[in-house]
Amino acid sequence: MDYTLIDSPVGALLALAAADALVGLYFVDAAHAPRPGDDWSASPRHAVLQDTRRQLEEYFEQRRRTFDLPLRPTGTPFQSQVWQTLQDIPYGSTRSYGAMAALLGQPGAARAVGAANARNPISIIVPCHRAIGADGRLVGYAGGLDRKAALLKLEGAWPPQG
Repeated sequence: MDYTLIDSPVGALLALAAADALVGLYFVDAAHAPRPGDDWSASPRHAVLQDTRRQLEEYFEQRRRTFDLPLRPTGTPFQSQVWQTLQDIPYGSTRSYGAMAALLGQPGAARAVGAANARNPISIIVPCHRAIGADGRLVGYAGGLDRKAALLKLEGAWPPQG
């Protein structure tokens, strides 16, 4: 596993790559963030990790609204469906967990969608920060609600208008 640390306006990020794809992007202080192991290699010059750093810088400078990186998150089939649904939420928009469950053909699965969202291994790029509660409140973000609000504010989606 190749990794690098990336500074960002919302805190330090741990980026992980395996071969030719990004497999993880975690806030280093998040509960589910992995810790470098003996088989990990600090690789700030790895092509995917360099592209990740560059695209994140552009995102935080508001020069990028979509990411163009090879992604390979690992999860269950249901988690993978949820993570794909997250990628379909446009920049500057939000969607409730219930609405995502309905899009997946499982309208009663909002909590399961929330649990899958919490296990998203590629924060920001797979935009789990765009998932909100049914009542429009910010809920459930592994990086903390302050970070979620900051990311949505950057995108112009917070606070809600109207």
